[in-house]
Amino acid sequence: MVKPKPHNHSFGYNVVHIVFVTKYRHPVITDAVVKRLTEMFARLCETQDCEMLECKADLGKRDHIHLLVDLAPKISLGKLCNILKTISSREIRKEFAQQLKPYYWKPKFWKQGYGYTSSGGAPIEILIRYIENQGFED
Repeated sequence: MVKPKPHNHSFGYNVVHIVFVTKYRHPVITDAVVKRLTEMFARLCETQDCEMLECKADLGKRDHIHLLVDLAPKISLGKLCNILKTISSREIRKEFAQQLKPYYWKPKFWKQGYGYTSSGGAPIEILIRYIENQGFED
């Protein structure tokens, strides 16, 4: 497991698995698009003091991408996802305009919303047991 890293006066390991889906689930995520999205997401995460640990698209369906991000305590998941989706959508539509033209006639790339799960750390059962046993001698 990765060690918690400091964030200003706080430290922690708040890893979140995020999934973004293309609008209408069109299969438009090519190898070139994945490469560009990976670069953009890593840079945008850094600007928010977050760290992108992994980025991988489903190249079978080509309609969604998975991110694993260590979320900084100063930013909400919703705000980070809004930043990632807004900027990447605008840039991808600009850079891959001809490729996307048959699929999108409106300025959209991502489906509204996102999927996420928290990850890392101890299993829930162990955390519950730890909290329940506070104040008792081990």
